[in-house]
Amino acid sequence: MSLLIKKTVDALRSTPVRVGFLVLVVLLAVYAVVSQWDDIVAAMAGMNPLLLLGSLLAGVIYVLLTMLAWRVLLADMGTTLPLSAAFRVFFVSQLGKYMPGGVWNILAAAELGADHDIPRRRSVSVMAVTVIVSIVTGAALAVVMMPFASDQLRDSYGWVSWTLPVFVVMLLPPVLNRLLALVFRLTGRPPLEHPVSWSGIGACTAWTLVAWAVAGIQVWLLGIGIGMAGSPATLALCIGGYAMAWTVGFLIVFVPAGAGVREGVLGLVLAGSLTTGGVVAVVLLSRVVLTVADLVMGGGSLLTMRRVSGLRRTK
Repeated sequence: MSLLIKKTVDALRSTPVRVGFLVLVVLLAVYAVVSQWDDIVAAMAGMNPLLLLGSLLAGVIYVLLTMLAWRVLLADMGTTLPLSAAFRVFFVSQLGKYMPGGVWNILAAAELGADHDIPRRRSVSVMAVTVIVSIVTGAALAVVMMPFASDQLRDSYGWVSWTLPVFVVMLLPPVLNRLLALVFRLTGRPPLEHPVSWSGIGACTAWTLVAWAVAGIQVWLLGIGIGMAGSPATLALCIGGYAMAWTVGFLIVFVPAGAGVREGVLGLVLAGSLTTGGVVAVVLLSRVVLTVADLVMGGGSLLTMRRVSGLRRTK
């Protein structure tokens, strides 16, 4: 097993693989927008442009907040990256979400982090713990949202309530550090130099909860533009509903970026607040808005990375 892991890592370190990977994920992300273009245009016909712009702004802020959650945990585990470097490492690696498998963004973060002297095992651990924090907080918000949801949704996703304690226990630093140590021991890797602390988990959790709130606002603004009532109840529904949709979509690892799964769950959440056509429009537009946000941040990071590499070569 350890030999297989070593060969995989060696292959990922090669320049052709890294360049090919980045090109492929960008193309897949662009395809996610182009393939839905006709439905998007139809949905936007009656949309207030200010609401659409506000949703896009919320999408960009949401992905920025996820980066800050990752960065604060990275600092807790031993590496403090300047914002500019954190921007490049995180957002380029996040393009890997559009590859099937659910691990490519984690592997990409490890390789890009190595360019900034971050041990690969630390990068992998930080990204994995950040994902666990997202799952725990997403499931918690889903439980809070349940009273506002339809009977069908409560029947279909009641399992979220009884699986939440399992993930919460995994997130407790004494348990989490033992799990990470076990994984590294089984894979023949040295242990982490800095264990996860309570303050690190707390700060990461706080940033993640704010990120979920902003992601929900992004959906809420789209819903209002399509005909949803703008009330505190629908806002709570959108925040908890998006968090649950992301969590379920992420756990279906063979689907790139939870495509289709996330939309299906979010559609069930919104079904009681919008017409069928309105639900389709909102979930499609939400996917596009967040894909555009990923592309903008990832593309900007690629450009700055290229500029930094060029400056280094001229010195």
